[in-house]
Amino acid sequence: MDVKVVIFDWDGTLVDSVEHIADSLYQAATELGFPAREREAYRDIIGLGMVEALEKLYPGISRDEMSTIREGYGRYFFAKVTTPQNVFAGMAEVVTDLRAGGRSCSVATGKSRKGLEGALVSSGLGPHFEITRCADEARSKPDPTMLRDILSFYGVQPREAVMVGDTRYDLEMAQRIGMPSIGVEWGVHKKDVLGQYAPHAIVDSVRDLRTVLGL
Repeated sequence: MDVKVVIFDWDGTLVDSVEHIADSLYQAATELGFPAREREAYRDIIGLGMVEALEKLYPGISRDEMSTIREGYGRYFFAKVTTPQNVFAGMAEVVTDLRAGGRSCSVATGKSRKGLEGALVSSGLGPHFEITRCADEARSKPDPTMLRDILSFYGVQPREAVMVGDTRYDLEMAQRIGMPSIGVEWGVHKKDVLGQYAPHAIVDSVRDLRTVLGL
């Protein structure tokens, strides 16, 4: 692809954290007496901001209840530190090679700024990204505000960038502003879901992602 900027989702795209997020949400909610949801329900909201995720899991939840779940989630989630070993095999090299080839890399994530800042350092990926955007400082996916902020930072048009993500929310976000996207199948959603948002490509291996990106 002839693009100047590659924008990555974090959880489920760069880092193998989907199951840990689902576990942490389940533990935080059920210990407060909220009903357990099917495992897929906890996975399906990954990529959304926490407010939007909890509203989807538990319609009608109050702000106070939401705050209590978020506190519990934080305790469970941050008990495990993201390390370089949690980065999907080959993805650190993808980002390194993109930068070496003169392309810029950034992150658009449903994580909080606090969560992302810690993960950028502990994963070792932080130095590769010139700008990152989180759900608690913009709007939750699939609203494209995060992408617009990143495009503005680089001074490029949507067609000059690509969004790489594992969820419907990543690809819909890109679709809303006419940005090409690449769906990856090693995270939350598979081809049948990702294909609904007209991605440039859907890949099931890092090797195929490298091919699509021209690495």
